[in-house]
Amino acid sequence: MVSTRSAGKPARPRMVAAFSVHVFTACGAACALLALIAAVRSAWPEMFAWLGVALIIDAVDGTLARRLEVAQLLPRWSGDLLDFVVDFATYVFVPAYAIVAGGLLPLSAAIPLGLVITVTGALYFADRRMKTADSYFRGFPALWNVAAFYLFVLKPAPWLGATAIIVLAAATFAPIHFVHPVRVPRWRTLNLAALVLWGMLAVFALAQNLDPPAWAAASLAIIAIYFIVVGLLRSAD
Repeated sequence: MVSTRSAGKPARPRMVAAFSVHVFTACGAACALLALIAAVRSAWPEMFAWLGVALIIDAVDGTLARRLEVAQLLPRWSGDLLDFVVDFATYVFVPAYAIVAGGLLPLSAAIPLGLVITVTGALYFADRRMKTADSYFRGFPALWNVAAFYLFVLKPAPWLGATAIIVLAAATFAPIHFVHPVRVPRWRTLNLAALVLWGMLAVFALAQNLDPPAWAAASLAIIAIYFIVVGLLRSAD
C-alpha cells in the first residue's frame, strides 16, 4: 500500500538529483570568478580555459534538467533565471573585462567600449524574444566570450578591434539571425561538425598561448564566417 506522503511527494533521491543539476549550472558562476581572477593576472589562456569549462556546463545542463524533470520537481527554482545569471557573467562580464584590460583596443576607447558591451549584453539577456521558434538567435547573442577569444587570437589592429565591437554591439538589436549550432534543425549535422572542429582548434590555440599558427587562426576565422553566413541565410528567408 502506498502512503499518502510517498504518493504526494517525489522520492528524495529524485529531488537530490534534480537539485544537483541546479548546483551544476551554478558552478558556471564559480568558473566565471576563476576566469576573472586569471584575467586580473593577465593569464589569458587560463581565463579562456575557465570560460570554456563554463561553456561546456551551459551546453549540457539543459539536457540533464529535462531528463531529470527538474522544472517539475523543483518549481521554486528557476533554471532559466539561473542560466541567465551565469551566462551574463561568463558570456559578457568577464569577457568585457578581458577586452578592456587586454590591450586590444585604443587606450581611450577601451573603457567606453567595455561599458557598451556590458550594457548591450544586459539588455539582450532581458529580451523575451531573443530566440525564434526554430531556435535561431535574434541579433548578436552577446557571445562576447567568443568575440574576445577571436580578438586575442587574431590580434587585429586596435582600431579594427574597436570597429568590430561597435558592429557587434549594434548587431545585438539588428533584425538578423545567428545560428544555435546545437538546437537549429537546419544543417544540424554540418553545424555540429563545424562546432566540434572549432572546439578542437580553440583548445589548440589555448595550448599555443593564444598564438596559434596561421593555418589554425585562418581555420577559426573561416568557421566563424560559416556560422555568420548560416544565420544570415535564415534572415534572408
